[in-house]
Amino acid sequence: MKAMSDAVGPGDLVLCVNAAPNHVTGRPVPLRAGETYRVIAVMEFACPCGRSDALLDVGVDFAWCQTRFRLLPKPKAQTRTRGASAPKETETIR
Repeated sequence: MKAMSDAVGPGDLVLCVNAAPNHVTGRPVPLRAGETYRVIAVMEFACPCGRSDALLDVGVDFAWCQTRFRLLPKPKAQTRTRGASAPKETETIR
């Protein structure tokens, strides 16, 4: 099984699944469960909880343990064919 830090990179979207108090300090966290965040940076650092090998910077407060998040799938590019509108030709009848 690959570690999440190998799969996550800057610019990826992650879903917060755990907004429990900070597991190191016990203080409440400003993250909200069910909200998506964009990853700014991935810092290869063993989290003090021992469950992850990286901390994610999502632009809120400081870096967070990657176990708080789940990687969201990247949107698939879809090509759509659009019809071009052509001017209508009118014929004047007298």
